Parts: sequence; structure tokens; C-alpha cells
Amino acid sequence: MTERRSPRPHVAVVGAGIAGLAAARRLVCGGARVTVLEGSPRIGGKLQVSEVAGVPVDEGAESLLTRRPEGVELLRELGLSDERVHPGEAASAIYSRGGLRPLPAGQMMGVPGDLRALAACGVLSAAGTARAALDLVLPRTPVGADVSVAGYIGARLGSEVVDRLVEPMLGGVYAGRTELLSFEATLAPVAAAARTHRSLLTAVRALRGAGSQNTGPVFTTLPDGLGALPRALADALGEDCRIRTGAMVRELRRIEGDRWRLVFGPARDPRTLDADAVVLALPARPAARLLAEEVPAAARELEAIEYASMAIVTLAYPVTAFPRRPAMSGYLVPAVEERQVKAVTFSSVKWPHLAERAPDLIIVRCSIGRYGDEHALQRSDEELKAAAIAEIAAVCGTTGLPIDSRVTRWGGGLPQYTVGHLDRVARIRTAVAAVPGLAVAGAAYDGLGVPACIATARAAADRVMEQFESRGGADHDDGQREQADTGGQGARP
Repeated sequence: MTERRSPRPHVAVVGAGIAGLAAARRLVCGGARVTVLEGSPRIGGKLQVSEVAGVPVDEGAESLLTRRPEGVELLRELGLSDERVHPGEAASAIYSRGGLRPLPAGQMMGVPGDLRALAACGVLSAAGTARAALDLVLPRTPVGADVSVAGYIGARLGSEVVDRLVEPMLGGVYAGRTELLSFEATLAPVAAAARTHRSLLTAVRALRGAGSQNTGPVFTTLPDGLGALPRALADALGEDCRIRTGAMVRELRRIEGDRWRLVFGPARDPRTLDADAVVLALPARPAARLLAEEVPAAARELEAIEYASMAIVTLAYPVTAFPRRPAMSGYLVPAVEERQVKAVTFSSVKWPHLAERAPDLIIVRCSIGRYGDEHALQRSDEELKAAAIAEIAAVCGTTGLPIDSRVTRWGGGLPQYTVGHLDRVARIRTAVAAVPGLAVAGAAYDGLGVPACIATARAAADRVMEQFESRGGADHDDGQREQADTGGQGARP
């Protein structure tokens, strides 16, 4: 029997986080049929939302950056632009040297650009501020091969700037350590500006000036939380996409005609799925496991990407528990302060729509855990909750206990962009590009934020579709594919 060539490829997407779902959408819009396999019982990855005291509050990421277009574009495509809500105008702070102090004006991810504002905020000691001022007279520090954040910024501005400003800012994004994080990968605009300015203070000031034309809110979310986005995205995928949850992919191998076979489900009752192409939208370690046989060079590089674990403790207080309503959106805590909580967000202040929904409550999110500090999370939920309550009582003077709480653990949730990360990602992509019908996407590569993950998803989907078109169509019969694709119960979650 002669096989007929199908103009529509079947693509398997492994992972139903925001990257996997965004890749599925791009593929469906490009004319592919898609099966998404998700190992956990639910979609969304680290974008999850649930109620605390009857109020929907995000369990993971709570907003997306508007300065990058991908997230805002996706909301528009889903018809959600008119539902967007934005943070209020309350400023954030740093807990430093025994008290809450405002972030200095003119900084970028903690790297200062205004010496007067730095001195006025009180985050640094007088000696630390004087050391930062030496940046203006020091000879140029070359930006050649990748270096650590602490290595470069410390050489220019001193250790206090690193420890009390840059570390807590990057810690809020990566839960990482500045002596390990890559300057190029985590502070790319600053690193680029440092190449054209002798002074780092001057470089940041120039960056801030170049971005001054940007107007409007920097962040946005949805009324029921950013965790509502995956569901909206899944619902919009249509009948050309099937999503299977509880479908852990255990094996990935190439079969005849540059196609792929995926083995998934419980080990005692494995199922198989054949596809023309595969997009792996997974954290680095699971992706490495699946690529170990077919793309060992990429697998070795992926294995080298470390991850940090953290927990978010969400507390709902009655307004009366606070001596006065918090005026700030939250505060960051430098590691050198040796406190259990690394960041606090007063969600009811940061997001006015939450205050309108529950005017008698103050919702607080406390982050616990940094890279290399896993023992901090080796405690029960009750102990983590007690640590968060103690932090709020010590800093805000709260009386009494919250009326509701939630502890969300993100084990191995945040990839660490350590020194050499960009080169490592380039090697991964080179190895993957040599294999037909394969692409990778997600937070492990080009950025942890939602827009960055969407960008990797789109690029991965475009890559496999372009390869499919260059091969002139599928080398299989649709009926055969359907037969191979019947393992498990295909259902939208």
C-alpha cells in the first residue's frame, strides 16, 4: 500500500506550562495538529492560582512584563486585553541595616545610577556609598568573557552595592547568588552599556535615560490572577490540540522517516505516541533525561543547569491586625540580613483590584528559600507559615494571626543562569538544531519571565514547522498516526 503524504504535521509538545501551551498555540495557528503531554495532574506549570480567604491569589508568578511584547500580544490574541489590571503606584523597599528603606531612584535591577539618591535612601552605610562613588574615577573594567554579577559590579561599585541592592533584586527573580549568576545573562542591558562607558554609574544613567520614553505600567496581570492565563490559553486551542495531563513522558526516540516515538504514562502501563516533530517545553533536567540517547551533547549541557527551590507563604490578615495599612507594595531582604524571609509582597496594596474585592483584608505573600539554602525549606508547612507570620509581626507590628493561609512549594522551580549560561544555551541549541523535528523551549534558556518563555515557545514552534515545510510534508498516513495516537484518554483538562 502506497502511503499518502499529509500536508498537516502532528507535533507532540511535552509540558503544559506557559511555554508548552504557547508553543501549542503557535503550532495550531500554523496548521499543525498537536498533542500536549503533561506529567502533572494540571496544566500551567508555575502559573497557578487558588483562593485564600475567598480571594484568588497567585501561587507563583503574579504578573508579566509589559516592556516585552510577547505577553501583551498573547493577551490580545486571547481577547483579554480589556481585562488587564495593573499595579498601583505604591513604591517598594529594602530591609537593610535594621529597617525598611526605599529603593534608590535611578537604579536598574539594583545597580545604582544616581549617587545622591543612593546616599539618601540609607540602604548602604556611609563607607559603602563612598566606595560606590569610586566607580567614577576607577579605570575601565573590561567586559570580555562572561563574569559573575558580584565579580563585575563588586569591582566597580563595591560589595555593599552587590550585597544590599543587586543581590535582593536578582534574588527576587532567580532566588540565586550573585557570585554565581552570569552578568551577561541576568543583566544583559547593563552588561552591554558597560562596554561603552568607563563608569558603571554612568552606564546605568544612560540606560535609564534611553528608556525614559517608555510610559504606562511596567507590569500587568488578570483580575483572577496570572494563573488564570493557562486555562484561557488551553480553552482557545480548539479541536486541533489535545491536552493530556497525568501523562509523564518516559522515553523519546527517533523512528523511521525522521519521526519520533514518545513513551508516556505509568511504568506499569506505558502508552506510545508517534509524531512528526517534538517540542520539549520542560525544565532542564527532565529535558536532559529525554534527550540522553538521541542528543547526548545537549543532554550533558542541560544537566549542568542548576535550579533553586523556594516556597511562597500567602497570608490573609484582617485589616485590623495592622497598626496602619501598609503604604508600600512590598520589600526585599538581602541575604546578609540573615532573615528567613527573602521578600514580602503586600498584594492588597500592590494590586488595587484585590483591595476593592476584599477591602477588609490585607493579603501578604512571603518568599522563602535561595539557591544553596535548601535546608530552609526542609521544614513543615506550619513552620514556614510561622516564619512568615513572625516576619510580618517584626516588621509591621501585626497583632493576632491571619484568618487564612496557604503554603506553595516550588521544588527546583527557578533555573540558575550561572557564568557561561549564554554559551551553554548556544551549545544546546546547536546540538538540537542538528536533529530534524526537534526543538526546546522554556525558562531554562533566555529568561524566566512569561514573555521570555512565550518567545522561546514561538521560536521552537516556528523551527519545527519550517523543518516540516522543508521536508515537503509528513511521511506517514494520517490513519496510521491516529492509530498510534490512541493510547491514553485524550481530553482537555
